[in-house]
Amino acid sequence: MASFTLHGIPVSRGIAIGRAHLLAAAALDVKHYLVAEEHLEAEVQRLQQALVAVHKELQTLWLDLPKDAPTELGAFIDVHALILSDPMISEAPLDIIRTRHYNAEWALLTQIDELSAQFDEIEDPYLRERKADIQQVAERVLKVLMGSAQPLAAVGDGEYQAQMIVVAHDISPADMLQFRDRSFIGFVTDVGGQNSHTAIVARSLDIPAAVGMSQASTLVAQDDWIIIDGDAGVVIVNPSALVLEQYRERQNALQRARKKLNKLKKTPAVTKDGTPITLLANIELPDDCAAAMEAGANGVGLFRSEFLFMGRNSRIPSEDEQFEQYKRAVVAMKGRPVTIRTLDIGADKPLDQTEHTALNPALGLRAIRYCLAEPQLFLAQLRAILRASAFGKVRILIPMLAHAFEIDQSLAMIAQAKAELREEGVKFDETVQVGAMIEIPAAALALPMFVKRMDFLSIGTNDLIQYTLAIDRVDYEVAHLYNPLHPAVLQLIAMTIAAGHKAGIDVAVCGEMAGDVKLTRLLLGMGLREFSMHPAQLLSVKQEILNSDLARLAPQTRKIMRSMEPDAIADAVQQLQLM
Repeated sequence: MASFTLHGIPVSRGIAIGRAHLLAAAALDVKHYLVAEEHLEAEVQRLQQALVAVHKELQTLWLDLPKDAPTELGAFIDVHALILSDPMISEAPLDIIRTRHYNAEWALLTQIDELSAQFDEIEDPYLRERKADIQQVAERVLKVLMGSAQPLAAVGDGEYQAQMIVVAHDISPADMLQFRDRSFIGFVTDVGGQNSHTAIVARSLDIPAAVGMSQASTLVAQDDWIIIDGDAGVVIVNPSALVLEQYRERQNALQRARKKLNKLKKTPAVTKDGTPITLLANIELPDDCAAAMEAGANGVGLFRSEFLFMGRNSRIPSEDEQFEQYKRAVVAMKGRPVTIRTLDIGADKPLDQTEHTALNPALGLRAIRYCLAEPQLFLAQLRAILRASAFGKVRILIPMLAHAFEIDQSLAMIAQAKAELREEGVKFDETVQVGAMIEIPAAALALPMFVKRMDFLSIGTNDLIQYTLAIDRVDYEVAHLYNPLHPAVLQLIAMTIAAGHKAGIDVAVCGEMAGDVKLTRLLLGMGLREFSMHPAQLLSVKQEILNSDLARLAPQTRKIMRSMEPDAIADAVQQLQLM
């Protein structure tokens, strides 16, 4: 097989070496995982049993047809039974399970996709439309399989899963939820930018990734050997033995460096001149708290609550369901603060049940705007968060605030939730702090309005950069314009930190800049004392903090802030790394 190289956007550092596993759009609609060798025949049997069950369903339907039913109905059932018996459906997916180690649902969909593509090429319109019959039969089998799916912990372990590199046109936030608990070792997508959601999740999982590869999903073949160089944004397909060996050596060196970092877990985050720094974790689900505690986080600086709402087949979690999840996180953090951001949907994180379609979702009904437009949903979430505050320190964080009336309405809703709980005799923390996300330039330019009303501030750099530079961060065609070191962005961040210090309230950065070790010293020099990032990034940032001297950083940072030349800023920031 010929070797070739693809160039894209580096989004998550490190080296990944493994086999390509292409994910078609349809395959993302069901669970997909690799099955270990010892479980293969059980998985084959599961699909065979599903096929038998659908045969019985069709037979029952045929027998139950009324005597006066149109003959076409019986013929329709007969056609589906014949399709089900065809070796292309009844046997080919079994071979896919055995050879590719796919779970039953994924194997069936892979085969259906291949058959559908063949039908698309048929010129006869009648025969071409029979594709729908095949898909309907497959849906029947999938429904049966969904009811027999094994817990993921019981399958997909071993060598095969450890070598999986996902290659797809794009991966949505909801689809990314499927990858959290499995050993996918890398991601490659045709589209996406430095701060698309795929990129953020890849960094969060500490998995090498490259996006904006354009035609990767069509050029890479199933099971091709792939190297992802996450530092360079390069993907090498079917590498030579020499190149493979060179990258294995680099991979081993990176692993040795990470082991050294593990020795810092219990070391306090204090700069050389003795200034303590608070390092917090960003989490998406309560299970992430284990990694936060393991990394030595001082608490949770951002609990992205929207992930509790996503991928639920249009069913919004109830107040009690939310409460149980928030409580789990609070208890797991053992007294450390947990900052829960209220529902932040819209833009690249739509809810399944959201019917509203905006011309520009990033500027539309999202985050606090959505919550204030759905007061019952918002009130239920606030009640759940407050109830969880009875079990440990909780802070409430409101996203995308820009107007005084939004702040006041949010605070009024919190007051209403408190009043209701008091009346019901439900315990909660009366002194729970409420903070604002500073992620819209208007908010950063109207800080007195915020520090007067809020207990703390958290800078969401991802959206702040997006809105300041008028760049859709998930659009790979303009991704090269996304620049955290743009002088306007740096001014807004510095202003927010200074305003918080002057008002005596805490200011954190919880966006991607907080976990970027190349920017740690710059943020320290600006006066930032609270960083929140994914647990996987925490030890690297701590190492930078331990090697930083604020007395030397502060004057150099002031010089950087006076510059308006991007190249000069980039060079100066690089020089900070050498101090």
